[in-house]
Amino acid sequence: MQEQKELKSREELELKRDLYLKKKQEEQKKQEEQGNLQQTQEQTEGLQFEVKLDAGDFWKFSLYHSMSGMKGVFNILFTVAALFLLITRWGVLASGQRLLLVICALIFTVWQPLLLWKKARTQARQPAMQIPMLLTFGTEGLRVEQNEQNVEFTWEQMGRMERTPSMIILYMDRVHAYLLPKRIMGEREEALCRMARVYLQSHQLKNI
Repeated sequence: MQEQKELKSREELELKRDLYLKKKQEEQKKQEEQGNLQQTQEQTEGLQFEVKLDAGDFWKFSLYHSMSGMKGVFNILFTVAALFLLITRWGVLASGQRLLLVICALIFTVWQPLLLWKKARTQARQPAMQIPMLLTFGTEGLRVEQNEQNVEFTWEQMGRMERTPSMIILYMDRVHAYLLPKRIMGEREEALCRMARVYLQSHQLKNI
């Protein structure tokens, strides 16, 4: 009698496990189908963003460039060295030397960001920046529309794409770039990254 109860209990557990696994497989299959459907729609219909940049967007872009690569390393080392000398040599430095080191410590932490903010505000006030741009990404590439004018780029014509904490930057060459702030992309950010991974080479992508 006891053996029959144990056998029945094991059969019930196995049945529950089989039902759980089957349900889990069905959910995974449904998610995959939805993902494939979404990806197909993205590729056929494209991803469209209406972009109007403000001073904050230009400022973040400028700060990113000033603090990236060797420039950023130099800025950090320069500031740290100035602060180190101020702290360790304060008692033996003359007032003029102290003032000079204070200025050095503030150049890249206060002065440069303020200058970049002033430049960003001026750039954002330009008449061309007051007109939104419509960026459409599709299988053929990128179409840019602004003020009844449009230009198209193939994926092969694009330079590289980088993701920062606040935006995605699409560099066309060393001079020209398109900015896509995260506040504009919203939930479609990952969809754009998926598309970029399909059409761009790995060396053209950074944090994508």
